Amino acid sequence: MSSANNKASLKVAEADARDVGRRIARIDPKVAARLDITTGDALEIISPASKRKTTVLNWPAYQRDNGKELIRIDGYARNKLGIGIGDTVDIRKVEAKPAQSVALAPTEPLRILGAEDYLAGFLQGQLVTKGDTIPLTIMGQRVDLVVISTSPSGPVIIEPSTEVSVSEESANAAAAAKEAGIPAITYEDIGGLRDEVTKVREMIELPLRHPELFRRLGVEAPKGVILHGPPGTGKTLLAKAVANETQANFYSIGGPEIMSKYYGESEERLRNIFEEAQKNAPSIIFIDELDSIAPKREEVSGEVERRVVAQLLSLMDGLNARGKVVVIGATNRINAIDPALRRPGRFDREIEIGVPDRDGRLEVLQIHTRGMPLDKDVNLEKLADISHGFVGADLQALAKEAAMRALRRVLPEIDVSAESIPGETLNKIIVKMQDFMDVVKEMEPSAMREVFVEVPDVQWADVGGLQGVKQELREAVEWPLKYQGLFSYSDATPPKGILLYGPPGTGKTLLAKAAANESEANFISIKGPELLSKWVGESEKGVREIFRKARQAAPCIIFFDEIDAIAPVRGGSFGDSHVTERVISQMLTELDGLEILTNVVVIAATNRPDIMDPALLRPGRFDRLLYVPPPDKESRLQILKIHTKKKPLDKDVDIGKLAGDMEGYTGADIASVASAAVMLALREHIAKYSDDAKEAESHAKDLKVKMQHFRDAMKKVRPLSSQELDMYKNIAEKFGMPMSSRATGAAYAGSA
Repeated sequence: MSSANNKASLKVAEADARDVGRRIARIDPKVAARLDITTGDALEIISPASKRKTTVLNWPAYQRDNGKELIRIDGYARNKLGIGIGDTVDIRKVEAKPAQSVALAPTEPLRILGAEDYLAGFLQGQLVTKGDTIPLTIMGQRVDLVVISTSPSGPVIIEPSTEVSVSEESANAAAAAKEAGIPAITYEDIGGLRDEVTKVREMIELPLRHPELFRRLGVEAPKGVILHGPPGTGKTLLAKAVANETQANFYSIGGPEIMSKYYGESEERLRNIFEEAQKNAPSIIFIDELDSIAPKREEVSGEVERRVVAQLLSLMDGLNARGKVVVIGATNRINAIDPALRRPGRFDREIEIGVPDRDGRLEVLQIHTRGMPLDKDVNLEKLADISHGFVGADLQALAKEAAMRALRRVLPEIDVSAESIPGETLNKIIVKMQDFMDVVKEMEPSAMREVFVEVPDVQWADVGGLQGVKQELREAVEWPLKYQGLFSYSDATPPKGILLYGPPGTGKTLLAKAAANESEANFISIKGPELLSKWVGESEKGVREIFRKARQAAPCIIFFDEIDAIAPVRGGSFGDSHVTERVISQMLTELDGLEILTNVVVIAATNRPDIMDPALLRPGRFDRLLYVPPPDKESRLQILKIHTKKKPLDKDVDIGKLAGDMEGYTGADIASVASAAVMLALREHIAKYSDDAKEAESHAKDLKVKMQHFRDAMKKVRPLSSQELDMYKNIAEKFGMPMSSRATGAAYAGSA
């Protein structure tokens, strides 16, 4: 770094997503201290290469930049200077005067009544100079304002007294904006892909901007990269940003559009695109949906696809050198692409663009709420915490839907037939946290569309008793998500699989629902027999797909109900063509194979663990075997309280006595008794008013459920017999019941 008394040279780095369009810079704190630059000072940035300059406000720097001699500016400032990330610029402190008047021209008509007042409030405190571009988001639409003139000239700060005027010369402004090179998409518009952006930049940006680096090393620059991952993660967006930041010509090929029914025409179209890219180098050719034009040749029946693959191979690695042309391919089916393309010299590197983690989701949310009028209560960090499995496109839809809900509140005040909307009405549109929360409840991650199950609103409080089982489930499902730091510090490995077993109706499925709901994880529910298919290989494919989607949308819970139907003991010839044996083998490899299950918990429920294949029941697969016993007296009391909470009980109903009399009843039995008692009370009440519906409803307050109704209902619902209880007791003992009963916190003897 070189510096004079009041001048310094710094390296350009990308800005944070939240800083885009705010005309601010963050510089190395050490440089700021030496040049006596404080927060709020105006800085002039000059590009030594292009001789262009711009003015920005200095904001507090990040501690991570201390001593790195960096300046963080956004794509608007970089484009005005004609530079890219990694270039060097000179900075110096300048004086900014209060603005008396500022004239602006939008790139599109604003259609706001009182636009001057609205913009004056919106732009207050901003630093502007003639020729600057200010991004503005109104009603979800981006409009760029070009500064035509300022008084006085030079850098000025817009104050409450500043007179703001709007010229409707939108055509001229648009032309000026285009000339100024307003970026369509920059690196700051991509969230959650820091590592991927770095890899793509060194693969593509360096060879296009600094080929001499590779000549010095004596190696050829990389020529192609495949971006692969689930739909909506930002593959196309990343390609556009790279093209924009490198200022290269961009040629986009939508896979199927080059296909033609005429012989040789598809290959000619492909050749033409590569020839044009070579003429206008440096160029980037982007092939979207690469798998549609370059599938595996041995698996396609059409001759056209084979010829197109062959043509693509020769263009990418033929006798003629490609020059400064980089090919980017994007696909969400990487294994469907012809293997000849996936070698160095053609596509040199494959970069996976995965589902963003929690910090990545926060970055994406900050980008998509950048121009939104957010209420003070909006907590983007909480939204990032609960939106597991959401890709960038899902989060964009989340922000859009929340904005639409905010608009719906103000819609009655808007005259839709009017040409312009008053500025005061626009100021009333505020997006609240509740808008986001309502949308999150309704949305589902796009990676989970086919298998997503609406998690019922079941909480731990809705499950009576079973404290020990609840605690085990919390430790296995909730803790790894909520206490990730503690788990990594202590090198703790949470259980991979939990098997809930016990008599029917004791609450096994209910526990799984509560675990999914309380952990805020994605939930895939599989009813055992639905996986079985008469076609060979279909059942195993179903198991593979379930686990693949769960990995994509992690953290995720896979719940297998009635698992004994698909995982009986092998060698028993269950099912036609031994389908269950192949399903078990597939499940064993998925649970404990080469691919590690990260943040995926498998919960299974069964009444018959004794007929399950023993290989599934060892540690590393189903680590915890939890016995869910019939409830003891205290648990029965809790279950009765849950099921009679909203029922109109008579004073003579003694819930404690009922709990004592319901020996051998399971949770489902108790729920059934409560429902039957209400039906008996309804029968009496309706008969009292001779089936006159209106009369019966008008005296609804007289309806009471009495102790006798419960007694009569108990005669209708049969509890578990002693033989059944003995059978489950034997099964529990076989699977280590003493340990399990201690874990559940409900002694078996208390309910047998």
